[in-house]
Amino acid sequence: MTQLTSNTTAFIEAEQYSDILITNLQPIMLPEIFWRDVSDFGHGDTLHIKTIGDVIIQEVSEDTPLVSNPIDTGEVTLTITDHVGAKWGISDVLREDGNQVAALMGEHAMAATRAFAQNHESRFLAVAANSVHTLANVNLVNGMPHRWVAGGAAATNRVMTLEDFAVMGLSFDVADVPAEGRVAIVPPVVATTIETLTNLVNVSNNPMFQGIVETGFARNHRFVKNVYGWDVWTSNRLPAKTATEALDASAYALANDTAEIGDLPCIFMNIADDNSKPIMHAWRVRPTVKGWRDDDLFTDRFQSRSRFGFAGQRSDTLGVVWVHPTNRA
Repeated sequence: MTQLTSNTTAFIEAEQYSDILITNLQPIMLPEIFWRDVSDFGHGDTLHIKTIGDVIIQEVSEDTPLVSNPIDTGEVTLTITDHVGAKWGISDVLREDGNQVAALMGEHAMAATRAFAQNHESRFLAVAANSVHTLANVNLVNGMPHRWVAGGAAATNRVMTLEDFAVMGLSFDVADVPAEGRVAIVPPVVATTIETLTNLVNVSNNPMFQGIVETGFARNHRFVKNVYGWDVWTSNRLPAKTATEALDASAYALANDTAEIGDLPCIFMNIADDNSKPIMHAWRVRPTVKGWRDDDLFTDRFQSRSRFGFAGQRSDTLGVVWVHPTNRA
């Protein structure tokens, strides 16, 4: 008698399990050059750093003594604020009966590392967007704004324009910020906005735009071109607005508008050197993994943790422009 599927059901394995593991997509993290590392303070939870301002120049008159003026001084502080961790385990029974368990544990360790990196970048961007500037204020430096809503004069769509890049460049110029080392971190929607500008080919004062239409902006979360002197990066971890923020920049030919709940920041900064960077950072404990044996439960356990802090060290080398999270025009 012929062996058929109808009389050999015990040998039919209707459900099969592949050796392939599907994992989360791995994001590209921003490099650590974006902030100043002050991890050299090894104890205590708060670091105090002195600041020095400008000297006052005065007119000199014959036979009249100069007025003695002290130089402005102050301080900024950084506190170890974040303490995060993750824990997992694997039982002996799963090792004995399971398949691809070693691959599972390897992926778990990689996923934990990725989660720490994403949390770390999110905290950096949150501090840059909301903890350095005065909120609901255009944050003037030498008479030019460093915080506004995108779109240009009279705009209400909160869509990034080339004018926003150009004016932020002017604001940095007026603040004596070095031209070298200027970067902007924007949400991907801004990349698409600029890629689809109908007058892109007419930008004559920025030859770096050549090739954008063919190659696109974002490559490994970094723009492949430079926009009005800004080396532009993209990030999916920019903090969404949780409350509205009214910003009137109409006196500077920019929008008088309100950043709405859900809007995303485009963060402009200078990272030419440690003195220029607007954000400082300290590790107290870098992400580390500890493993141990739980003999009572026949289980190997692992946990990882890190401690760190971010803070602003200066506001004149920082700019923030708020954009709608999805609008492109």
